[in-house]
Amino acid sequence: MTDFEFERRFYCAAPPAELSDESPTLIVHSYYFHQDNYALRVRVQVHDVDVDMTRATDARSVLRSLTDKVSEAFVTVKGPAVGGTRYEAEREIDQHVATELILRGGSVIIKNRFSLWMGEDGWSVDVFGGDNHPLVVAEAERSGPVTNLAIPAFCVSEITDQRRFSNDGLASRPFDQWRDEFIRELDDQGPHFEQVFGRNRRV
Repeated sequence: MTDFEFERRFYCAAPPAELSDESPTLIVHSYYFHQDNYALRVRVQVHDVDVDMTRATDARSVLRSLTDKVSEAFVTVKGPAVGGTRYEAEREIDQHVATELILRGGSVIIKNRFSLWMGEDGWSVDVFGGDNHPLVVAEAERSGPVTNLAIPAFCVSEITDQRRFSNDGLASRPFDQWRDEFIRELDDQGPHFEQVFGRNRRV
């Protein structure tokens, strides 16, 4: 196990059609510290429960209704992200303790995570609820640097090193506070894809 993650992340205008047959994992995060791209996070996961993110306005209420279904829990220490690489030390903890920590404090994020295989890579697609609705983010993660990536058509623009789109960034300043600003940027500047990770291929 390595305490580094290697990923590239992309903004999606809407959940891709490829998710229609996939069953999501519900993820609830609570950030107890998130400053200057350092973070301490508690996370719980609930499998095979498809929560409607358009209605998940109160993450803690959703979690409270599902406490008996929580299957996994983790505490994670994160360092700054640089060039698609980030220090991330994650350890599993007792699910009941994790649930109580989230219910009692921190800045909370809720999302459905879908997993699918596209070409050469496994992709995670996060559909956010709460103050981050209707944000959709897709990411490709590998055990080493994510280079020469085949990028699916549902990825509109790359956000790999945009801190505002990181989960701890979204905990500090949710998407609904700056969505209109970002859409204007996208309209004015057009899509962006990093050129430092080898050859990008659109599929």
